[in-house]
Amino acid sequence: MADTGSVKAAIAAVAGTRATVRRTGDRIGVVLDATGLAPAARDALEAAVKAAAPEARVIVTAERAQRALVAVASGKGGVGKSTLAANLAIALARGGRQVGLVDADIYGPSQPRLMGVEGSRPEALEKQLIPVATPWGVPILSMGQLVAPGQAIAWRGPMAAGALGQLVEGAWGAADTLLLDLPPGTGDVQLTMVQKYRPAGAVIVSTPQDLALIDATRAIDLFTKAGIPIIGLVENMAGYVCPHCGEASDPFGQGGAEAAAAELGIPFLGRVPLELAIRRASDAGAPPAAHGDDRVFAPIAARVADWLAAR
Repeated sequence: MADTGSVKAAIAAVAGTRATVRRTGDRIGVVLDATGLAPAARDALEAAVKAAAPEARVIVTAERAQRALVAVASGKGGVGKSTLAANLAIALARGGRQVGLVDADIYGPSQPRLMGVEGSRPEALEKQLIPVATPWGVPILSMGQLVAPGQAIAWRGPMAAGALGQLVEGAWGAADTLLLDLPPGTGDVQLTMVQKYRPAGAVIVSTPQDLALIDATRAIDLFTKAGIPIIGLVENMAGYVCPHCGEASDPFGQGGAEAAAAELGIPFLGRVPLELAIRRASDAGAPPAAHGDDRVFAPIAARVADWLAAR
């Protein structure tokens, strides 16, 4: 077991007062304050600390004001919001942003499966959860990592809101963008999010059918009344092409979300088709946005990235 004093001395030699060393049992953790550092300087400092104390777990922190929170929301369930959130996070990361993903869908967490880390559990340092790394370069925290598989989360609003706080306030390190996969509807979790954490903006997901659009409009109204900008609306399950005969059909309608966006005066971010390949890849924990031939999620992510850069 490494001596805490020698570890502190080695780290202080390369990081000075920016590093705080803590021991929890047999584990040594280093909290590295990267506030005000350029990305290259931050990465160099983190590398130097890891070289000085290879046995320590290093967490990089920075000013919270530098991190943009983006809510991904829907008025109702079953519209593919979580699949969109996972792929949007990966596509934003592939575009150059440092992205973390919060599975804030407390009652129906699905991001561990979507992101290929089902069965993982986050560790904690000084009561702060450490996000779990994924194969796609986007760390995540989810209630699905904290409860047994198949266990019902029968919590009242205050308990769910408290759990959400633990996820959002995890040790996100150098992440400049946090995507928040919210539960469907306009209940306690959504209210806690908009009131306490003030997302920079919200992406709303809907299918083209009228019932989904009615509920999506309610979600838009919640964020608008709270003063949270709407980044735009995404139309999911937009058209189906038969893989055998090539015939196109629209089982959920056509163009409804784009028309609703125009009527409400909000941007339309794009369509995600109803494709078997997307469903299979998502179930397998290999989101399509992680692959170089992605033509669906990358354009949507580019529009979100442009919005974040311009705000």
